[in-house]
Amino acid sequence: MENSEGGSDKITEIYENLRFELRRGSLILAVLAQLRTERYGYTLRKALAEDGLDIDESTLYPLLRRLETQGLLSSQWREEGKRNKRFYQLSDDGRQVLKLLLKEWRAINASLGKIVGEE
Repeated sequence: MENSEGGSDKITEIYENLRFELRRGSLILAVLAQLRTERYGYTLRKALAEDGLDIDESTLYPLLRRLETQGLLSSQWREEGKRNKRFYQLSDDGRQVLKLLLKEWRAINASLGKIVGEE
């Protein structure tokens, strides 16, 4: 059966699963990079969306908790605008890991550019 874009449901399902895997690693890198500047959840989501990476709250907050548990982020609750908000930012370990991940990402990106070529 074809979907509205002319592809089959099976192809759509495969595409969505692979797209999810591709985005997962990219979102980690994007979140770490955005948190070089301290932000709370809403402003982080907004900054990512403005740069073209939408992320659901149900994905973002577990990711933030996981990165904090790994010691890559630190957080603190503060009141801003009469509301308590949890602010996140990279820890020293997070800065080191981000630096290494960016180096790896640039190497992968350069290789993929050669492999798939420009379209």
